[in-house]
Amino acid sequence: MAGVAVCGAMGRMGRAVLGVLASRPSGLALSAAVEVPGHPLLGQDAFEAAGAGKAGVAITDDFSRAISDADVAIDFTHAASSVGHARRAAAAGKAIVIGSTGFTPEQLAEVRGAAKGIPCVLSPNMSVGVNLMFKVAADVARVLGEDYDVEIVEVHHRFKKDSPSGTAVKLADSVAEALGREMKDVGVYGRKGIVGERTRNEIGVFAVRAGDVVGEHTLIFGGIGERFEITHRAHSRETFARGAVRAAAWVVGKPNGLYDMRDVLGL
Repeated sequence: MAGVAVCGAMGRMGRAVLGVLASRPSGLALSAAVEVPGHPLLGQDAFEAAGAGKAGVAITDDFSRAISDADVAIDFTHAASSVGHARRAAAAGKAIVIGSTGFTPEQLAEVRGAAKGIPCVLSPNMSVGVNLMFKVAADVARVLGEDYDVEIVEVHHRFKKDSPSGTAVKLADSVAEALGREMKDVGVYGRKGIVGERTRNEIGVFAVRAGDVVGEHTLIFGGIGERFEITHRAHSRETFARGAVRAAAWVVGKPNGLYDMRDVLGL
């Protein structure tokens, strides 16, 4: 039985992960629940605080101790915090699954550095459907080629801090790579005023923030006379939590290195 330390345990995603772990998935058990120093729920039972029963595991602010007693960490916090957790997981020789988004290139380099010493799954979206979307999107882009304009629209809840979403960024990168382009050259992240005709190579990425939308991504291939769209809608955070728990079960015992959900799912 592999022990799991959940970081950001009382956040929206942390609670969802605890809910999945409370259903006792095969081969995994909660060993620690970690929050920031001063959090009002420190010391409380993790499952009880998440409304998922009783765990017998108190919420702590000591990640170093939590990871030393665990086999793998699941981290849905924020980019800077995830980098620190990856470093400390590497120091302890323990695997980590990271679902945070909004990393700078420098922060991603630090995560990659940590992954040289431990197995690490890093993915902006743990959903099985979204990761299938990444693969299908690249395949469709290669077939449709240069004759179709590419636009991405993502919708999330009002509380989301990064924009565009990590999922939209990865989706755009997947399509751009399939078309032999780079987003740094062709990405358009807003249009206003007299901007002129759309160029053939540009890929538009647009973010909508409203209410409590869990997550929605639509990839549009617009041709003359037709439009082809691929849409993924997340109905609850449980889909991401289940993917993260699946990744945690998969990554324990794997060779050191950086993986993503395509590796976990065999895509």
